[in-house]
Amino acid sequence: MGYEVEKTDEQWRAELSPQEYAVLRQAGTEPAFRGEYTDTETTGVYRCKACSATLFESDTKFHSGCGWPSFYQPARTAEGAETVEYVEDTSYGMKRVEVRCATCGSHLGHVFPDGYGTPTGDRYCINSISLTLEPKA
Repeated sequence: MGYEVEKTDEQWRAELSPQEYAVLRQAGTEPAFRGEYTDTETTGVYRCKACSATLFESDTKFHSGCGWPSFYQPARTAEGAETVEYVEDTSYGMKRVEVRCATCGSHLGHVFPDGYGTPTGDRYCINSISLTLEPKA
């Protein structure tokens, strides 16, 4: 699949830390309750750590208690398209939906339709290491 931002594996390795590379480019998962943004309540925009694309807005973030930052919907482009893409994930004997950055294809986390009383009924469980937070001025 072609992405707006495409780099070689060598380029990604040079730009990302080993931990960032393991999550963003190899679909790893950071340890629960250790991520920088798990409990953050700062107002702003969450961007892809790999390509800086806007992914989520702080007003859709909520405390789910799952150990990773949780959002109930992704941001949308000016044209109305979601800024993430979805890929079926059957790893580890589970059936889940992986969430990736639609701009560069980097792994962000997974989405679960388990409610939590959110407006969409969805919980986007996202690795902090996949994100950067741009605080609102």
